[in-house]
Amino acid sequence: MKFSRTLALILLFIAVYWSFTSLMPSYHADLQNPAQEFSTDRALEHVKNMSIEPHAVGFPGHERVRSYILAELNKMGLKTQIQEGYTAGDWGNLSKASNILARIEGSGDGKALLLLSHYDSGPHSSYGASDAGSGVATILESVRAFLAQNKQPKNDIIILISDAEELGLNGADLFVNQHPWAKDVGLALNFEARGSGGPSYMLIETNRGNGKLIQEFAKANPKYPVANSLAYSIYKMLPNDTDLTVFREDEDIEGFNFAFIDDHFDYHTALDTYDRLDRKTLAHQGSYLVPLLAYFSDADLNNLKSLNDEVYFNLPLFKLVFYPFEWIWPMFFLAVIAFIVLLVVGFKKQQLHAKDILKGFLPTLITLAINGALGYFCWTIITWWYPGFKDMLHGFTYNGHTYIAVYVSLALAVCFYVYHKFKKISTANLLVAPLFVWLVICALVGLYLKGAAFFIIPVFGMLAAFLVTIHQDEPNPFLMVFLALPAVLVFAPFIKMFPVGLGLKMMMGATLMTTLLFFLVLPFFGQLKSKGRLAYLFLLLFFGFGISSHIQSDFNENRPKPSSLLYIYNADTDSTVWATYDKKTIGWNDQFLKDNKRSPDGQSLFSKYRTKLNFIADAPKKDIALPWIDTVKDTIIGENRLIELCITPKRNVNRLDVYTNPIPLNAATVNRIPLSPYYLEHRSARLITHYISNNHFTELELSFPKDSVLELSLYEASNDLLTNQEFSVPKRPDTSIPMPFVLNDAILTIKTIRFE
Repeated sequence: MKFSRTLALILLFIAVYWSFTSLMPSYHADLQNPAQEFSTDRALEHVKNMSIEPHAVGFPGHERVRSYILAELNKMGLKTQIQEGYTAGDWGNLSKASNILARIEGSGDGKALLLLSHYDSGPHSSYGASDAGSGVATILESVRAFLAQNKQPKNDIIILISDAEELGLNGADLFVNQHPWAKDVGLALNFEARGSGGPSYMLIETNRGNGKLIQEFAKANPKYPVANSLAYSIYKMLPNDTDLTVFREDEDIEGFNFAFIDDHFDYHTALDTYDRLDRKTLAHQGSYLVPLLAYFSDADLNNLKSLNDEVYFNLPLFKLVFYPFEWIWPMFFLAVIAFIVLLVVGFKKQQLHAKDILKGFLPTLITLAINGALGYFCWTIITWWYPGFKDMLHGFTYNGHTYIAVYVSLALAVCFYVYHKFKKISTANLLVAPLFVWLVICALVGLYLKGAAFFIIPVFGMLAAFLVTIHQDEPNPFLMVFLALPAVLVFAPFIKMFPVGLGLKMMMGATLMTTLLFFLVLPFFGQLKSKGRLAYLFLLLFFGFGISSHIQSDFNENRPKPSSLLYIYNADTDSTVWATYDKKTIGWNDQFLKDNKRSPDGQSLFSKYRTKLNFIADAPKKDIALPWIDTVKDTIIGENRLIELCITPKRNVNRLDVYTNPIPLNAATVNRIPLSPYYLEHRSARLITHYISNNHFTELELSFPKDSVLELSLYEASNDLLTNQEFSVPKRPDTSIPMPFVLNDAILTIKTIRFE
């Protein structure tokens, strides 16, 4: 029996490993694949050619990438077009977007299938290999393989490689609201990235129920679906929209997102390169699009809306498992009834005792409390020990995967040690408390987070194991592991997904999920006589991974530290300063700040994570030209004052931020694009950010009450601090990269104008 338990434990660990490896296809050289098949290597060539240099809007590489994509589509015999125009989206970010479009004519007259990704990279240093060169490459290679089959689809296939996604979904906004083809779209497939590796998650965009979409997705039968309704529920809570969000919100167009999130530390950085893109991840994207393109190019896209929702999750071998929301409460009450019946049977057979059951709540609550606290303070402890990590704004460090192993090992050590201390209580009595906790969790998700309702499935496995434990003193360990398989296969990937996707601040999700998974496997763990030794084994692993994480904690050429530097000229005070967002500076930027660095006052520029400047220091004054401000119109009409300005750069710039004092604005247009009344009402001090192409001017038309005094603060920036001849800022060391998500390597001027 001891050998059987050891072998069953090994099989359990293998199942955990399988839960991860089964998510994605393997990668192997496939350049010689037949023309009708998707080739990861051919797609990689596209990624390589598009990620030679940063290509954010307004950067020289941007036009080169656009020309490359157009040439590749033309090679396929497709007629291409460029849609160009200004948009400001919903974020108050103005840019001139240049969308790339092509269309494959179908034989029918139904709705069209849209293939979507974006070609601009994140400003300003990202090479855009994963985000979203991988998505563009997946579309180019899949369409090429599709056309090589010489089959005419039933539905039209529209290819939209959008622009300015990184600035505010501007290209998608331009297409959805201004292009006539948008009315033809019945379904959109969008390919994205928020890292450079890992499995690609499918996320649905719909204004109604997901029932029809899930059913049709299952019929398309992609080989490696990674999707669950909880992930989408979480996605909807986060401020991370994609191009597809515009289609859903503005035109009620259904769609699927496919995005990978692992190696999150590469996202929007100079590390988003061809070499760092996981080849298996790109193969995974292709494994989605090829079958979906084949299926939806002939499917009925006129009838994808549904009032019903499905609970869904992926399982190895079974692929996508789904069932309607209507089953949530019947399944829950069935589990509750089964639990009550088993309690009655257990008491009748004298296997359960009230006193021991109550004692069994202690290890359950102790492990949850300790492991919850460990996860909660994880990021605080890590950044206290390694303060440089505070400058990794992603919240996921280069050794983040090792930290997950550290905390999961410690959580398991706590679980095994605590339950070892309660070994005198029989397994049957110990199972009551974890089952009760899981049923409470299932009740709460049924009320507040229905996307997580599939949590009940592993609970049925635990109930079955509880039944066996009540009737047998020494249950078959292989049967116990078999009944725990649904729990392992469903929840093990979640342990990694929480901190990878949401940052190490969410390590509590990993430690609590580890504890809850331990509960589900407790029918097997409970019969192990070696729980104490296993506790020490995982404690040893904790120290081993901890040492490994410390060894990997330094910044070097492979793990460069994000850093920032700005030169700011404030024309209002005629002062100049060096500035940085770094909480822990490095020698490269600290040489400018030196000993007189201090905390800044005043307005910080808009950034994704609301990051503020941390230090400034006096700087020598340079001859930096301010923009030309021309008041085209200043008149009073009725109770309102109307002002029209034209702001023209006198130097090569990339960005203009306009802030106002807190007065109500009746209306505002920028380059003839009106800002919505909702945005004007709910904005803070920032009015608009114009990401400038070709040094274009900015036209502002503002209407406000005539008795109000208007102040406009203009922040004009150029990303040329390291190359401008007025300065002698050396190149960054190889151990550092530009900090993403903030204005960086920039020369910034500030000028305030007042209209009394």
